[in-house]
Amino acid sequence: MAREIKKGFSGGQYKPLSAYDVGRIHETAFRILEEIGVRVELKEALDIFERGGAKVDRGEKIVKVSSELAEEMVDSAPSKIVLGGREKENDLVLEDTRVHMGTGGAALNVIDMDSGKKRKGTLRDIADIAKLTDALDNIHFFVRPCIAQDIPIDDLIVNQFYAALSNTTKHVMSGCTKVEKVEEVVEMAELIAGGELRDRPPLSFITSWMDSPLCFATDVTKVLIEVVKEGLPVILSSAPMTGLTSPITLAGTLTQLHAEELSGIVLTQLINPGAPVVYGGIPSMVDMHNLKFIAGGVEFGMMNAAISQLSQSIKLPNYNSAGITDASIPDIQAVYEKAYSICQCALSGSNLIHHAAGMLESLLTVDYGLYVIDNEIIGMAMRSVRGIEVNEDTLALDETKEVGPGGNYLRSKHTRRHMRSEFFEPMLSNREERGDKDKQELSGIRRLAKSKAKKILKTHHPIGIDPEVDKRIRERLNILM
Repeated sequence: MAREIKKGFSGGQYKPLSAYDVGRIHETAFRILEEIGVRVELKEALDIFERGGAKVDRGEKIVKVSSELAEEMVDSAPSKIVLGGREKENDLVLEDTRVHMGTGGAALNVIDMDSGKKRKGTLRDIADIAKLTDALDNIHFFVRPCIAQDIPIDDLIVNQFYAALSNTTKHVMSGCTKVEKVEEVVEMAELIAGGELRDRPPLSFITSWMDSPLCFATDVTKVLIEVVKEGLPVILSSAPMTGLTSPITLAGTLTQLHAEELSGIVLTQLINPGAPVVYGGIPSMVDMHNLKFIAGGVEFGMMNAAISQLSQSIKLPNYNSAGITDASIPDIQAVYEKAYSICQCALSGSNLIHHAAGMLESLLTVDYGLYVIDNEIIGMAMRSVRGIEVNEDTLALDETKEVGPGGNYLRSKHTRRHMRSEFFEPMLSNREERGDKDKQELSGIRRLAKSKAKKILKTHHPIGIDPEVDKRIRERLNILM
């Protein structure tokens, strides 16, 4: 297995926006909030905005927020958030340009490990993919990858969280579409975390609360309000699509998204000042020929990298997407689309990059073997983020003197000391000569990745939830696994 590349290295080397560009977007987003506003149907949210000093038109259900109020609320939100793992070594510290990569999605389909055919996702898939990624060192957090379509809808949310939490010690994130289910998920989290739920929460909530352009989705806004009241981390996920739910220009889409994010941040801080909130943008494109969602284009990575700059400009942790492909199978197209956006977002200093592993077919499908391939891509990207360390030891002047002209560094202690830490060691890449073509095809990357995925699922045993805690969870909640 590939040697671990540690998480949390600082990015920020890639900046698709200049400082001037960021300022223009920020100023224009303020104008959107002040002059156009956002539509909010939920009375509770309207009341919160009005009490907080926003201008509320009850008839039109439009909320307008002054730049002064927006800036005050942004300053209220924490610039550093800790997302806990069940094991402390898997904690994520979100601040500045520290980079972390994870899974993502709400895919409908899974490529079956045995038949190779596409089928509907199940609760077992969520558990197995959590187990798989628990063993993949370069994947730092886990987002539910698919929708379990084999259990009753009423049991879906709590069981998806449980399937993930019980099969990985990494931080778990997922959505919650029903406000009445928040209490159940929080109860489970409290049992798992003990007295550390607020300091090291083992789970966080993704809320796709914004129906672009500029409309709060009522049901998810209810969830957002409840999570914020609980004081748990919440990701504000806004996903405008160029030319359809946002302007066709990249700058226009980013400006609208920034205004949407600011409006959500204002709401969270009016509810609970200091509540941990993550600026979550997933801007994407639409194919103007057929109006299909596109995520494999180069502009997708550019916009999601720009999200890092916008959130960093207001000193808030961020969440975005990379590693999505429009390819339907793990082919060359899939790999180059994934690798490019992963590198763009990693080098921009994104704090939480989700969708970075396993996704196919514009988020419709996940593939077990692809998690292994993407783990490799992520490891290479994180090595790039880590950069080249320059100090007295790495400059190696003494070693160069000792070896001298025409010498050889192979036997040097300096070489032995650095040979394992200086280079990323892939577990899939074939660095041998071409050899026999037929044999090479039999040992292709896809076949090898699938084989490794199967081996991990057979041999890896994640640290489970404490048996007594698990018993209490099952006594209180309808757990189906």
